[in-house]
Amino acid sequence: MSILIDLKDDLSENISYDNAEYPLSIRRSCLSSYPNYAAPLHWHDDIEFIMVLDGCMEYNVNGETLTLKSNEGILVNARQMHFGFSKLHKECEFICILFHPVILCLTPEIEQNFISPIVQNNEMPYIHLTDMKWHKDIIDGLQKIYDLQETPAAILKIHSIFSWIWSLVYENMPRSTKERESHQHDLSILKKMIHFIQQHYCEKISLAQIASAGNVGQSKCCKLFGMYIHQTPNTYLNGYRLNKSTELLLMSDLNIAEIAYEVGFSGASYFAEAFHKYFGISPFQYRQNSKRS
Repeated sequence: MSILIDLKDDLSENISYDNAEYPLSIRRSCLSSYPNYAAPLHWHDDIEFIMVLDGCMEYNVNGETLTLKSNEGILVNARQMHFGFSKLHKECEFICILFHPVILCLTPEIEQNFISPIVQNNEMPYIHLTDMKWHKDIIDGLQKIYDLQETPAAILKIHSIFSWIWSLVYENMPRSTKERESHQHDLSILKKMIHFIQQHYCEKISLAQIASAGNVGQSKCCKLFGMYIHQTPNTYLNGYRLNKSTELLLMSDLNIAEIAYEVGFSGASYFAEAFHKYFGISPFQYRQNSKRS
C-alpha cells in the first residue's frame, strides 16, 4: 500500500502524531511504499530523524543530495525542504522519527538557551549521521526510542533519550552565521512558488505565473528550481500532478479520464503516457496492484 503524505497549505507536512498529547511520530517503512520510490518534497516544524536499516537511499535537503547507507542516518532541522528517494528504484528499509522541539521546552530559559540556538541555526540544515562517535551515539539512541515504543512508561524513557540526543547536537553544532541569509531568502522564494503549484496544479498554469508567485523573473524561477530541486518548474509541476493522481487512483472510483482532468492534464492519453513514463506502469496497473497489496 502506498504512503501518502498529508500536506498543509504551505506544503509543510501535517504530522499525524502517535499520541495527541505528545508530538512524536515513530514509524518503520520502505521506499517502495512511496509512489515512484520517492517521498514528496515537504517541510515541517518538527525535527526529523531517518535511520537506514537495510539498503540505501538518496536524501535531498534544500537541493543538496547525499546518500544514506545502512547503519547511517540524518537529522533534518526544522523547516528545511527535504525528501528521500531512490533514482534506481532500489529498496531501502528505514526508521523515521519526528518530534516537535516543544517537547524539550520545559522552561523559557531552556527554550532560549538550548532549543532555539539549534532550531534557528542557519549553518545546520541537517546532520548526516555516519560513523563518528557522537553520530553513532545518536543512532543508538534512535534505535532505543524505536524499541521502547510499547514498553511501560515509554514516553518518559523516550523523553530522556531525546534530551540526551539534543545535548549531543548542542555540544557539536556549528556556530550560526549570516553567510546563509541569501540562501534562506532563495528558499523562501522557492517555497512560495511551490505553494502556488500546490494550490493551482489542477489548472492550466504557466511559467510566468509560477515565477510571479515568487515575485521573480522566469529565468530566476528556473534557476531556483534547478539549484534546489534539480528539475524545471514544468517537470516539478507534472510530477506533482502525477503524484496527486495516485491518491485518486487509490482512494476514488473515478475513471482514468476523469482523474487526468482532475489533476490538470489536458487529456487521458497524455496523462497515461506521462504516468507510464514516470512510474513504469499504466494508471490502470497501478490501481490494480494497489488493490492486490
